[in-house]
Amino acid sequence: MDLFKSYILPRLLQWAIVIFVGVTVTFIIPRLLPSDPVQQTLTRVASMSFVDPAALESYRATIEDLYGLRGTPLEQYLAFWRRMLRGDLGPSLSAFPTPVISIIKTGLPWTIGLLTTTIILSWLLGIALGTFAGYFPRNRVAQVYDKVLITVYPIPYYVLALILVMLFAYYWPIFPLVGGYSGVQSFSWRYISSIIEHAVLPATSLILGATAFRYIMARALTKTLVTSDFITYAETATLPRRTILGYITRNSMLPQITDLGLSLGAMFEGALVTEVVFGYPGIGYALYTAILQADFNMILGITLFSVVGIATAALIIDLAYPLFDPRVRYR
Repeated sequence: MDLFKSYILPRLLQWAIVIFVGVTVTFIIPRLLPSDPVQQTLTRVASMSFVDPAALESYRATIEDLYGLRGTPLEQYLAFWRRMLRGDLGPSLSAFPTPVISIIKTGLPWTIGLLTTTIILSWLLGIALGTFAGYFPRNRVAQVYDKVLITVYPIPYYVLALILVMLFAYYWPIFPLVGGYSGVQSFSWRYISSIIEHAVLPATSLILGATAFRYIMARALTKTLVTSDFITYAETATLPRRTILGYITRNSMLPQITDLGLSLGAMFEGALVTEVVFGYPGIGYALYTAILQADFNMILGITLFSVVGIATAALIIDLAYPLFDPRVRYR
């Protein structure tokens, strides 16, 4: 009980406050956009066929209700919370009348599959390569990939994506240009291999940039630890280099565990630019379309998933930190 009151409860309250503030900000920002989603929908309907003005006004009231734009800002805000707690995010403007939650459910598996794989692989590669290069700076192999990763680091990942598209989907069409799969969806090797084939280029663009970032972080942490007293003592005691490298890795993992957790939590916003470049059917592409068409409900839905994901990841890391760092205690 003391553990719950002193350690767990304050962090749960902080988690709830972060989500409350995030949801509130998410509700306000789309309403500051200059475009009017209701008017856009009415214009599109009127352009397709002749509509009686009286029917159009009736349709306006219905659309305002569907988009949660009816009443005063306070009434809209309270109605938004009531709908959100029921899991009702309303219909999408860009794919009306499809519910937002249905579009998110369709795109989320693609984004989770792509980003979970790339985040974990880049995290492991960055730590392994950075720790090795930091402890063995004169190693020739380490010097080679050090120069490569230092060169890759400042390049935005979407530029890497465009380069990969030009090289391996246009000039040398080894991989598909756009999409997440080809053929009919089924549980077969042909369908699974198609998914892997379409994911290679977007995954590579994400892994290269993220590995370079985590490599620099791990190398800097390792260089700091190499000068620590316990490493000096271990080397004086002639412990095996492999054992010392293990000590360095464990001590440098703490900030990188935080980075991993927050990166996994942030995956719910999708790899927006990468998904747009490759036409990948994730929620990042859906978010891009929603921003272009002022789709309030879609923007709110995807942003809410991102806010809850990041806040939950931070909460899990905070609660689990004493398991990784013996200097942190629950009391």
